[in-house]
Amino acid sequence: MNNKQFFTLHGAIYSTFAFALFFIPTLMWPMYGLQINDQYAYFLSQHTSIFLGGIAAVSLFLREIEAGWAATQLLKAFLVTNLLGAIITTYAGVTGIFVGFGWSDPAFFVALSALTYVQLRKQS
Repeated sequence: MNNKQFFTLHGAIYSTFAFALFFIPTLMWPMYGLQINDQYAYFLSQHTSIFLGGIAAVSLFLREIEAGWAATQLLKAFLVTNLLGAIITTYAGVTGIFVGFGWSDPAFFVALSALTYVQLRKQS
């Protein structure tokens, strides 16, 4: 996959979750075993969308980036982000915070980490 395809896919995935957690958090979070009980939890879900949307924007706005130093550094940053996602969501699953569909999150972040790693190796 070339950089444009990778960054478009990466941005589309993050955009999807940013919109879902902003507009329909009361539908999304219960699938993971979490409840939106009040306006504060609802807002925190929307607040999370800031960061997911930001990652999506970086991916999409830089999807034309050519292989080189900047692309390599960007891929490293996305790899760290996705690995952190894998660690944190695995912790949520192991401790019982995430249940049911919640186990899809670590799998999702591991898959994105693997895709990012493969793309990073192609830059060399």
